[in-house]
Amino acid sequence: MNIHIYAENRRTKKKSRKRQKPSSPIIVRAVKRTVRWARNIILILVGLSLLITLALRWINPPYTSFMIVQRVSTNLIPYKINWVAVKEISPYLLIAAVAAEDQKFPDHYGFDLKAIQSALEQNKNQKRLRGASTITQQVAKNVFLWPKKSFFRKGLEAYFALLIETLWPKWRILEVYLNVAEFGPNIFGAKNASYMHFKKSAAQLSQHEASLLAAVLPNPHKLHASQPSNYVQQRAEHISSQARSLGGAGYLESIWD
Repeated sequence: MNIHIYAENRRTKKKSRKRQKPSSPIIVRAVKRTVRWARNIILILVGLSLLITLALRWINPPYTSFMIVQRVSTNLIPYKINWVAVKEISPYLLIAAVAAEDQKFPDHYGFDLKAIQSALEQNKNQKRLRGASTITQQVAKNVFLWPKKSFFRKGLEAYFALLIETLWPKWRILEVYLNVAEFGPNIFGAKNASYMHFKKSAAQLSQHEASLLAAVLPNPHKLHASQPSNYVQQRAEHISSQARSLGGAGYLESIWD
């Protein structure tokens, strides 16, 4: 009797194992299908990012991702970008922006490695992220991404910075930067900033006015170019001094090649 029960149990287990076998190929197929879908989605996103970045070499966007996100989060309507060609921007503002934000701009390929290393060392001991963004990285953030800092955003910023440096000439990067940068609460671009702060065109800016605009770039919601605090005045003077040390507008000759 016991032998009969034992034999029946073995037959039942064998049948159970046979029924379970088909589930393994189903799982494998599901995993492969998921991987294939994920790969296709990534390829599509990469392709779209390439096409959009290439198109923006010639197309001037009226709004940017940064502006739209800020509009949603603050309920303030940003001024539409009034685009101005880089040749119609005061040379003082061109060199002031570089002196203030990215003195290695003419020579690097999107990243200042020494500044990044310094920032990483500081971030190890601080909860707050300190940036080391070049002008190219700021363009990537302002055009394609959002204001809030995170390691994920920095990763995307690096990716778009590589695309921009590969697909755009240097002068175009600086042109886009000065047209999408924020120079005051919801005041985007050199043309709007020049008019709102100094009642003149971007081409007419003096060296001091250009330095004041560059001085507020790190925090345009708290720093004011037209009513500068002592800090902004001192920062503007330092930027003017740095611009002269670099050689003035002549320092940027290589970006026109």
